[in-house]
Amino acid sequence: MTSTIQKPRILVTRAIFPQVIERLAAHFEVEANPADDLWDRAELLRRLQGKVGVFTTGVERIDAALLSQCPDLKICANMTVGYNNFDLQAMTAAGVLGTNAPDVLTETTADFGFALLMATARRVTESEHFLRAGQWTRWSYDMFSGAEVHGSTLGILGMGRIGQAIARRGALGFGMQVIYHNRSPLSATLEQECKARYVSKEDLLKSADHLVLVVPYSAASHHSIGAAELGLMKPTATLINIARGGIVDDAALAKALKSRVIAAAGLDVFEGEPSVHPELLQVPNVVLTPHIASATEGTRRAMADLAVNNLVGYLVQGWAVTPLNPEVNAAA
Repeated sequence: MTSTIQKPRILVTRAIFPQVIERLAAHFEVEANPADDLWDRAELLRRLQGKVGVFTTGVERIDAALLSQCPDLKICANMTVGYNNFDLQAMTAAGVLGTNAPDVLTETTADFGFALLMATARRVTESEHFLRAGQWTRWSYDMFSGAEVHGSTLGILGMGRIGQAIARRGALGFGMQVIYHNRSPLSATLEQECKARYVSKEDLLKSADHLVLVVPYSAASHHSIGAAELGLMKPTATLINIARGGIVDDAALAKALKSRVIAAAGLDVFEGEPSVHPELLQVPNVVLTPHIASATEGTRRAMADLAVNNLVGYLVQGWAVTPLNPEVNAAA
């Protein structure tokens, strides 16, 4: 009589490319979510029972309370680069590995960041609404006059991989003067490659014509751009957020846009998304997109594949590719 070896059980929390499920099914017993249902906390907890791994999309909160009720769980693999849905301290204490998907979305996200910058500076959304409403009846010399991009000063808050990619686009493609602020300056070699100069946060806010936020979200960065910071910016400046919701105080930003403290903003992320602060929906000088900076098919596939590689690497081969708490990885 032959016996079959039970595959490890994993959960995929949202709908994903069928090929990803096929790859996982070669190694695991997979509970998928092809209907893309949005599970509440209780449902997520119920479905995690008996699972050793979970494929997450960056919104499922993994914390001490959940982990205490999921004793079999060994790895949570985000398909996003951000991981503020993970309580890494609690995960490490429980011996649960967290992984994310860095690098694979850098260039695509930088492309989108620059697209959002240009749309904001040149008032693309505002002018399109004007045209669609049938209000364009004649030409005028100052109609939707926007801000220069080429030759202007590009400020970047958070100079990781994506920030550096945006800097290169600005300096090399548009002849922009690039300044940045980070927890620590880049090496001289990287600064030269990016044509970027380190400044204090205050100088960054005061000097940038276009300020792009690419800083990771944490308790320390929560509302790091609020009313006081917006007040330091030029009245002609634009603010672009492709980082995470919560870095900007959205209520303060809506007021600043309404009173023209700054000229305009472009936002791909929001506090409490998918909800958007209602006042942001009322001001004309803001470009709003639904968290799509990495949304090309090739990049989203690469993100998903990296999450699969982490699950297979850790649960089958004993070593994940991009661990967030490597001490757990090392203990495997």
